[in-house]
Amino acid sequence: MSSHWFATNDLPADVWLRDARVPAALLGAPAPHAPPDPDGLVRLDVRITDGLVAAIAPAGTATAGINMDGGQLWPCLVDAHVHLDKTEIWQRATNPDGTHPGAVGAVTADRLAHWSEADIAARFEFGLACAHAHGTAAMRTHIDSYGPHARNGWSAFARLRDAWSGRIALQASSLCPTNRLDGDDGVALADLVAEHGGLFGMSTTSTPVDDDFRARLRRFFDLAHARGLRVDLHVDESGEQAARSLKEVAIEAIRRNWGQTIQCGHCCALAVQTDEEAAETIALVRDAGIAIVVLPMCNMYLQGRAPGRTPRWRGVTLIQEFAAAGVPVSFASDNWRGPFYPYGDYDMLEVFRESVRIAQLDHPISPWPASAAATPAQVCGLPGGQVAVGQPADLIGFRARGMSELLARPQTDRGVLRRGRVLDATVPDYRELDRL
Repeated sequence: MSSHWFATNDLPADVWLRDARVPAALLGAPAPHAPPDPDGLVRLDVRITDGLVAAIAPAGTATAGINMDGGQLWPCLVDAHVHLDKTEIWQRATNPDGTHPGAVGAVTADRLAHWSEADIAARFEFGLACAHAHGTAAMRTHIDSYGPHARNGWSAFARLRDAWSGRIALQASSLCPTNRLDGDDGVALADLVAEHGGLFGMSTTSTPVDDDFRARLRRFFDLAHARGLRVDLHVDESGEQAARSLKEVAIEAIRRNWGQTIQCGHCCALAVQTDEEAAETIALVRDAGIAIVVLPMCNMYLQGRAPGRTPRWRGVTLIQEFAAAGVPVSFASDNWRGPFYPYGDYDMLEVFRESVRIAQLDHPISPWPASAAATPAQVCGLPGGQVAVGQPADLIGFRARGMSELLARPQTDRGVLRRGRVLDATVPDYRELDRL
């Protein structure tokens, strides 16, 4: 994966990348004397010294270096919601009907049959290798945390977090339904998450909002608060108009004056509610300090399915409305090559491209590159996501000039720099997992 700009590992320790177009939304500070074009791109010269971004100046400042000929330069990307423990099980655990219940059943059966620590780690690392080769520098993965299998997933995560340090910065959040947190099981899981430095999470999908749910939601926050855990939830991943979990999470966070950013993923049901209901929930989400992560490719695969019937809706939440209200919005991969989504390659550029297309985010497109890099980095407290002086030179160079060129092709000729060095990495061959 290299362009002719970065065709060698022997870049000088001090070098200018000349005439590069950088999304203004991904600059750590406004560029002097360099206004953005209609796509939100700023034409700049970027200096790299000893693996760091040393200077950013208007194009034409530098007289020597690598001429990028107006191609784009992005920071390495941040994938804030993935499921590396579910990665690459499609060949042995297909979804029988393409639905969300079908995916849950297939994963449950596969977990019971196969999910040893070694099995999880091999597939987990395969996913990391894919993301790394494509230019992802940081990820937050969810770990299925059910009974005795939970420790296998968390042990694999902890080992790979350490092994991949310096290549991909990793976080993890637990995942289970609300009823799995009852009694001693909830205490044990919260302790396991704290032991591994993780985030506390659960899924409220298809959960009716009643007194039992509210009591379990309070218990969830109690368990997290007692251990100082940040939280990340799967919320309302359905097309049910009556789904109101997101609203309840916001109300509970406001009641507690929670004080830490909560990330909520999916939130699909909001798109089938009335404008008035949606506006009320969005205002509560903003006031609660909740950030939204959108998984458009996976949700479009699962939502609205019925035999012999073309889906009538896109399965994604109200991206533009959240952003207009000041709610941070990130794009992320979610599931790859498993029953929840049988495609994908942990390529955040693909996620960005499809998010723009699916949600019609192209008029204007200028704010949205942040949702693949700067916003998830800030929300999750992960490194990177910006082209900024003093930051590591973890960068992606594209031949594409404008956004139409970038989104029209997969950009397989991109060049990736890590700490100013050309990344010599390719995506692994699927055959590497045949033994599983």
